[in-house]
Amino acid sequence: MRKEIRFAGFGGQGIGLTGYILGKAFALYDGLEAVMTQSYGPEARGGASSASVVVSDADIAFPFVQQPDVLIAFSQEAYARFRPDVKLDALILVDEDLVDYQPDPWHRAVPATRIADELGRRIVANMVMLGFFAAVTELVPQQAIEKAIKSSVKPTTLELNLRAFAAGYEFAGRKEMSR
Repeated sequence: MRKEIRFAGFGGQGIGLTGYILGKAFALYDGLEAVMTQSYGPEARGGASSASVVVSDADIAFPFVQQPDVLIAFSQEAYARFRPDVKLDALILVDEDLVDYQPDPWHRAVPATRIADELGRRIVANMVMLGFFAAVTELVPQQAIEKAIKSSVKPTTLELNLRAFAAGYEFAGRKEMSR
């Protein structure tokens, strides 16, 4: 099993942290091999940003994502840039308030920024999306990501990050129930 996952958006959305937490969840708390790479523009906030995670149950000889199995787009620019690179049957997750997309069987949408705003801090939209990703893909156990969050974020933000992750996870469950 080898899966290639790409998170993409703009600086300030926590894209790198999201990839780091996912990679950590796979490698430390789920017993798989994982590697995370990231790229970002020269701007601290607002420039293009992406994080790529390769996960496998065997050694990873080539650590770069070429054709993602899963694309998570946090902005329209990121969607437009990385959508053409995904595999034909790739799963594409988008923040429905920030990305204009054509609904089809491969797209799943979550109002991640809106949910984060309702929780009181827009900055945790990345954790909402991570929860949504975990529930929709079932690639990594919920508990593994929760452990990775607990060991990765500042103690003062831990409760909010865990609530945001849970909100995204629960949103995916409600969405599936309504189908």
